[in-house]
Amino acid sequence: MAKHVETLVIGGGPAGLTTAYTLAKAGRGVTVLEMDPTYVGGISRTVDYKGFKVDIGGHRFASKSQEIVDLWNEILPDGLVDRPALSRIYYREKFYAYPLKAFEALANLGVWTAAKCTASFGWAKLNPITAPTTFHQWVRNQFGETLFSIFFKTYAEKVWGMSCDEISADWAGQRIKGLHLGAAILDGLKRSPKAPTESFRYPRKGPGMMWDACADKITALGGEVRLGRKVDGLHYDKLAKIWTVSVTCADGKKEIWTANDVVSSAPIRELMQSVSPTPISVFHAGELMYRDFITVALIGKPKKALSDSSIYIHDPSVKAGRVQNFRAWSSEMIPDETSTCLGLEYFCFEGDGLWVTSDEDLVAIAKREIGKIGLMDPADVRDACVVRQHKAYPVYDDAYAEHIKMIRLDLKMHFPGLHLVGRNGMHKYNNQDHAMMTGVLTAENIVAGEAIHDVWEVSDEAGVSGVREALGSLRPVAEKVAA
Repeated sequence: MAKHVETLVIGGGPAGLTTAYTLAKAGRGVTVLEMDPTYVGGISRTVDYKGFKVDIGGHRFASKSQEIVDLWNEILPDGLVDRPALSRIYYREKFYAYPLKAFEALANLGVWTAAKCTASFGWAKLNPITAPTTFHQWVRNQFGETLFSIFFKTYAEKVWGMSCDEISADWAGQRIKGLHLGAAILDGLKRSPKAPTESFRYPRKGPGMMWDACADKITALGGEVRLGRKVDGLHYDKLAKIWTVSVTCADGKKEIWTANDVVSSAPIRELMQSVSPTPISVFHAGELMYRDFITVALIGKPKKALSDSSIYIHDPSVKAGRVQNFRAWSSEMIPDETSTCLGLEYFCFEGDGLWVTSDEDLVAIAKREIGKIGLMDPADVRDACVVRQHKAYPVYDDAYAEHIKMIRLDLKMHFPGLHLVGRNGMHKYNNQDHAMMTGVLTAENIVAGEAIHDVWEVSDEAGVSGVREALGSLRPVAEKVAA
């Protein structure tokens, strides 16, 4: 027998849980279905291995939106600590500040390479590519061809597994917007060596601490968070305006749910293939691509004390793309006073050679590479674990924008009760605060009974919550509903 709930949320990551929390606070019935049998948080979960806590990707809690900052404080009032935002780039046996400091970078590269960088930057400024469409073109315009090849090409191709000429300029516009060599030089001239380091906030026991607390609050408000639930199918009855959702539990049992609204942070490709009647845009959804990654956490003693929270590996001779130093994120991520835990991240496609490599062989690769980088002697590694993350990043190829456009049009015309939120739900490489705001605004749309916000307008330029002002939706939802 089907169980009915006002709103069913697919996915218990930041977007899904924020949607459910906002609805529960408004007194609405809501149930969250999360596929993972153990953790909430999605890619923002924290995996526990023998007391060592592994953050899947490294999640800084910083936002231009005071609304999101206030929400973090509300969910986890006593659990956040301030941490210095220290990161570096590793390239050909040298370390560089991240973001790049122009004078340091040019000095480390040597006189001849520095001269080439400066000349190519000048050439790019004099001869810019009009309306750049690829990542390569966008970065070349901002930094010049030589710096592109040194500091951007290798890392971007590690992340995405494709040529920089195939990656959309949209990704560069989102992730490194506002940066160019001239700005880096000016910043270096203005910055005092004793200037305070930028900081961010972080849950003491990792980001999963935030989402565990959020799930508890949803339950306390009368909602439900059910783990180990995989959605198999979604059927929409257009006359009754009701969704019927079939679910397979971790123990193999089946559940049937009905709901007035369904909110999904699941990857669009799989979601659209589960919907019936079959959406016209299912073919567009099938063309969307995702990048997966593997974290190999090495536990042992470092060669020397590390203050960096992250080190980005731009060196083409090293397979790892990034190293996370979990003690620098929070000392409570490590269960003792002497050990360190370094997470080496490997970007891959599910099913490729790296993805199917055994845990034992992945640990061996990571030990060799951490020794090459010089952060830990392989002989000092006493334990390790491997965490695989499906669909960590939606791929921005040259066709993704057209596919998303057709999917949005299809949903608007034929499936009005299906709402997309979050990174994979919207195929939008956004930050955690952006994902949360899509959840807040979607919940407000559901409470209002109409689209008072365009959730797709959430962006960093709008300060995340500035979308309210951009849309002129300044009235509280309660006032909107009562009007």
